[in-house]
Amino acid sequence: MSKTHPLTTTAFELPGYHVVKSHGVVRGIIVRSRSIIGNFGASIQAIFGGNITLYTTLCERARSDAYDQMLTHAGELGANAVIGVRYDATEISPGITEVLCYGTAVYVEAAK
Repeated sequence: MSKTHPLTTTAFELPGYHVVKSHGVVRGIIVRSRSIIGNFGASIQAIFGGNITLYTTLCERARSDAYDQMLTHAGELGANAVIGVRYDATEISPGITEVLCYGTAVYVEAAK
């Protein structure tokens, strides 16, 4: 599956397509932390308020990597789409966060 595959959705159906086969749950998981230097930089940004771009970048990269892993997992199973996509995040310990992206891998065909 392409990393930018358009057949991924948070919905449980894809308009214009029908599910031919379900391959089950697929997931991508990433565990990330910011370095001491990164935390220091973010602390300085926090003093001034607003968006803390160092953490925003870290979170976006973690979500993107988890999504890419999920797509890879789906492709390995023979899927060409993922429906019901969700994200979850858990703080494992202070400064260390797990990001999980999961959904149902399916093979779809265009509706006739």
